[in-house]
Amino acid sequence: MPSQGTIGDRVRGLRLSRRMSQAQLAGPDLSDSYVSLIESGKRTPTPVVARLLAERLGCTTEFLLHGIEPRQRIDTELGLRHAELELHHGDAALAADRFGDIVKAAGEDNALLAAHARLGRARALEAQGKLGRAVEAYERLRREAAAHPERLADVPLTVALCRCYHRAGDVMRARDLGTKALEQVTRLSLVHGEVAVELAAALADAGIGQPYVEQVLAATGVPVPVDRTTEILSLWQASISAAEGEDSALAVQFADDAISAGRPARIAVQMAKIAMRWAEITAATADGDVHEIDELVSRASDVFSALSAETMEHGRSLLVLARVRLRTGDPNSAEELAGQALELLTGEPSSLAASAHLVRAEVALARSDQDAVTTLKRAEAVLSAVPAAGAIRDRETAAAWRQLGDLWGRAGHREQQTGAYRRALEAVGVRSTVAGTVTSTVFAR
Repeated sequence: MPSQGTIGDRVRGLRLSRRMSQAQLAGPDLSDSYVSLIESGKRTPTPVVARLLAERLGCTTEFLLHGIEPRQRIDTELGLRHAELELHHGDAALAADRFGDIVKAAGEDNALLAAHARLGRARALEAQGKLGRAVEAYERLRREAAAHPERLADVPLTVALCRCYHRAGDVMRARDLGTKALEQVTRLSLVHGEVAVELAAALADAGIGQPYVEQVLAATGVPVPVDRTTEILSLWQASISAAEGEDSALAVQFADDAISAGRPARIAVQMAKIAMRWAEITAATADGDVHEIDELVSRASDVFSALSAETMEHGRSLLVLARVRLRTGDPNSAEELAGQALELLTGEPSSLAASAHLVRAEVALARSDQDAVTTLKRAEAVLSAVPAAGAIRDRETAAAWRQLGDLWGRAGHREQQTGAYRRALEAVGVRSTVAGTVTSTVFAR
């Protein structure tokens, strides 16, 4: 059965395969000129006309409109849902492959399904840290959304690009996109839902749109979710089993239930990250309410501690909270929180683990403790072992080196201070051969 091209192409192909004239297809209800306009793509049949034509052509309305039979369509929908579950709860690389397979299967005949599969693949590439390819995919989809707004919405794509450009280090482009998305949602008075939460997260990372970020925080809060991972995986497996048993409709239902079960936790994690970033920005201002900041970061830490997959973010939140406690003059609490973070951040050396040592060193320096130098050396050893990991992580490593330099200066060790500052520059691609001078540069990322 022909399925290539537009609705008009399918009508014409089926008519010719059945050796019908346009007048015969039109019958007593339509004119042959109207059929001609449909076949040439100058008219789109209404649902009533599509059903009438499908009956006369001996096909389903679904096939005539979308180029795919109902069973094929539901199987494709199921594939999209399983790929999304793989993205959120499995392997992002496998999710990208699955989305890619759906793009190939859908082809040009099913533009809407193909567009959503390409969007899923872009998200999977982003999740893998393949930012260049993700940006290319998002930019293509954004152009498509401008030409075909019935397929894709522009705002989520703009937000995704803002997020990717920021992660890649192009802060100016990220801020431009964030401002554009903010203008769009402001016209809609949108402060609830996943789009608003994703935009607030992107704006917080880019350091702009603080009033809007505060609105979303006030509207959604930082809810502590229940970890439903076991339930999600069970529903996912039930969906796979139903599909193997040829019950596609039930398989789709189970997959939808699994996706819905994971949504509250995804929103909670985003809100917790927004709260942390907002707290860091607010803490940097002289008039920041430290008690409000402490409460927000504590809430964020509760969210991460409730989810087994968020160990790294839990450690990060404990360190943000430790710095807040240092600011409020509670070094004992700060030291305890840094210790808890170190217990979570075992394994591969990271800038976060080094930051935990730096918090402890700062506490020791405040107490004029002789262990401060030993703790600074531990932080330096951890930082020296941190591998290059992309723009965002490299900037985090650079910030930790800079802070180490500040603390070496407070300890009176000028040579180590200079060395730490030099390593901070090197972490983001700048080379210095003489102390106090920069001889080469450029952020190639």
